[in-house]
Amino acid sequence: MKSFKPLVVAALVVGLAGCATDDPNKRAKTGAAIGAVLGAVAGNQVSGARGAPIVGAVVGAIAGGAVGNYMDKQHAQLQRDLAAEAARNELQITQLPGGALKIGIASDVSFDIDSAQLLPNALTTYAKIANVLKTYDKTVIHVVGHTDSSGSATHNQSLSERRASSVASYMVNQGVPAGRLREEGRGERELLVRTADGVKEARNRRVDIVIKPVIEGREQEAWTPPPYLGG
Repeated sequence: MKSFKPLVVAALVVGLAGCATDDPNKRAKTGAAIGAVLGAVAGNQVSGARGAPIVGAVVGAIAGGAVGNYMDKQHAQLQRDLAAEAARNELQITQLPGGALKIGIASDVSFDIDSAQLLPNALTTYAKIANVLKTYDKTVIHVVGHTDSSGSATHNQSLSERRASSVASYMVNQGVPAGRLREEGRGERELLVRTADGVKEARNRRVDIVIKPVIEGREQEAWTPPPYLGG
């Protein structure tokens, strides 16, 4: 679909909003859906996995020579704002190839066992992250859920997807444009610590937030799912 007429866009937005009437998470889900529709009007869709990325949803792009400085400043602000969490070993911020940043957040501080409901104490941490993401808006945000290898692979895949969705929905509620967010679950496929099957290694249970810069002339690269995030 190469273009949308105004009436079609309006109908889609109204329809999406109506479908969420009885959903307790309707605000976040409807925001994500409407953001995707409006983003499609502004830019070109890029084929991909869950949460189809929309180029037009990002405000501008970064000139290639300025990417390092832009991402370094964002890295520094994340380190300042999340210093307390890092000191408690609740998360780790690292730089990835290509200028991307990764915030690895322990699932144990975000969720109860076998739950995808964010814990109240975790909301402050994710709100801090959202505030930085809103400031540095020339990025695409990939939210990737992971589990350990206890339980079935099918269950772990579903749990990782639901946890990624919870984090992405909360980011939308905090004001991060839904069109900048992608979410996916990778289950037990990308372990940080290799163990025997069935071992509940806490470090493997995590949510990674990967922040990829939108580089002028290479915009679609930002929507490509991040590479292997295991150990």
